[in-house]
Amino acid sequence: MRGVEKIRRFPNPHDGLRAISERAPQAEMLVASCIERARPLAVVLYALRRRIATITVALLAGLLFVHVMFGANGMIVYKQKRADYESLQKRVLQEKKENEIYRQQIEGMKTDEKAIEKEAREQLRYVRPGEYVYVPPPGSSPAPVNHSAKK
Repeated sequence: MRGVEKIRRFPNPHDGLRAISERAPQAEMLVASCIERARPLAVVLYALRRRIATITVALLAGLLFVHVMFGANGMIVYKQKRADYESLQKRVLQEKKENEIYRQQIEGMKTDEKAIEKEAREQLRYVRPGEYVYVPPPGSSPAPVNHSAKK
């Protein structure tokens, strides 16, 4: 019968209610003493409620200000992004002007024979029949733009 001793006996529900009702006065006294201890703090907090509310609102306003100024999309970041945008706009205009110059040069190369001849002489070192090309010796002054010379 050793196994029977280990079986736990479940209490009757009425026993639990009886135990609670017997300890109810002790629980009431405990709650009353906690209330009496907390009452002075509650009186002080009630007297300072306006100051506490004012300080809380001021702190929230300060936190909101910091977030608006220095947050991920704050004024500081906005000004930096605005400056970057303006510098990129200037660069786009500069690149458009440069592209227009190159476009004009390309159109000139397609139609102007003198421009075609100039580029052929300078970059490809073409010469006309009867012309000689002057090549300076190494280490001398830089060569002129046009390397051809007439007889």
